[in-house]
Amino acid sequence: MTDQDAHQPSEDANDTEPTPQHENDHPQSPEAHEPHESLPSESRFMRPHPADQEKLPLHGIRVIDVGTFLAGPFAATLLGEFGAEVIKVEHPIAGDPMRTFGTPTRRHDATLAWLSEGRNKKSVTIDLRQEEGVQLFLRLIAKSDVLVENFRPGTMESWGLGWDELSAANPGLVMLRVTGYGQTGPYRNRSGFAHIAHAFGGLSYLAGFPGETPVVPGTLPLADYVSSIYGAIGIMLALRYREQTGEGQIIDIGTYEAIFRLLDEIAAAYGLFGKIREREGAGSFVAVPHGHFRTSDNRWVAIACTTDKMFERLSEAMERPELASSSLYGEQRKRLAARDIVNQTVIEWVGSLTRDEVLHRCLEKEVPIGKVNSIADIFEDEHFQARGNLVEFAENGSEAVVIPGVIPTLSETPGRITNLGPTMGNATYEVMREILDITADEIKQLRKHKII
Repeated sequence: MTDQDAHQPSEDANDTEPTPQHENDHPQSPEAHEPHESLPSESRFMRPHPADQEKLPLHGIRVIDVGTFLAGPFAATLLGEFGAEVIKVEHPIAGDPMRTFGTPTRRHDATLAWLSEGRNKKSVTIDLRQEEGVQLFLRLIAKSDVLVENFRPGTMESWGLGWDELSAANPGLVMLRVTGYGQTGPYRNRSGFAHIAHAFGGLSYLAGFPGETPVVPGTLPLADYVSSIYGAIGIMLALRYREQTGEGQIIDIGTYEAIFRLLDEIAAAYGLFGKIREREGAGSFVAVPHGHFRTSDNRWVAIACTTDKMFERLSEAMERPELASSSLYGEQRKRLAARDIVNQTVIEWVGSLTRDEVLHRCLEKEVPIGKVNSIADIFEDEHFQARGNLVEFAENGSEAVVIPGVIPTLSETPGRITNLGPTMGNATYEVMREILDITADEIKQLRKHKII
């Protein structure tokens, strides 16, 4: 989700007593944050293992994540996996709405979404609508490298935290700004959601079957994730520039732009020929057979025959080699002209066999095929397990949670997971004392006035 309205603390938030979601006025012992090691011995999944922090490529980089939900904050998550220290700054009362978004857990301040996507971060509470909070934040920025925010344009400026103030505090600061429509343009002030980005960016128009209602392209906030990946790339490019010049800069991303950039040749095809690509269901206008096919045990496989050679192999797997002859469908143009006939032939063949049988026959002939996996299929799949794509993690004696593993895989400096999404304010005392050199008495006063 990327709604910039949701990113702002509730106007009523300061009129109520804060819930006891931050730590006590004393630092917790280091052991309190160590992963719990008593995971089930029969687990099929990878478990987090300690990494040499100093060898990780982003060791020494401090990232301040002041955004909410996913668009932008996920970039900070990725950087944290490869060694960056990520400090999540949250409103002392409201916190990040991501904490209550998704499936609840036994933790009152964490959903499964928060545990997974808030990982490798420390939580610090600061009220940025109070002047003392702003000054604390600027002091923190002065000792950091990267700032990630995703509020509606002008919000940071209204708090006295625009680029002028931030860069004055730290001329080398790299600032990632993710919004629905970017910092400029006539739509800059509109609310941004991933669902809207999919539609506005051109992806939703392509999703669904010909002549039918465009569908949501997957029940997940793809735009939030993709814009954050571009954001992480932008941050690393900007850090490289800072190494060369000492100068920081702003990275500006609209979530719709991240989606639009993925749509291969559709812009060029329209610009040159006026061609508008339409919805094609599970198929493809450039190849056939190319789609999803139901097996006799009511499962699905994906088959992609994009060349004549691939179709020849499929014909052999089907024990119908004549289909790939030059007189029938051996040439791509002939298959495309007879799309319905070719697809129906494959539908009938796949529908006569179980999924395992279809996979065996196609893989034996090197036909491009894969299971259309549900999450249950993924949990059982030996390849996901072998690649460490699923990681089982538990901490502080809590029940184990299975989360996606770290990618990409680096041979010498692989990323790691140090903690699940943190409890609210778990590092406030640590950051105030150790980074900002604030005394314990001053911290108590800040808490008393609900600044932290």
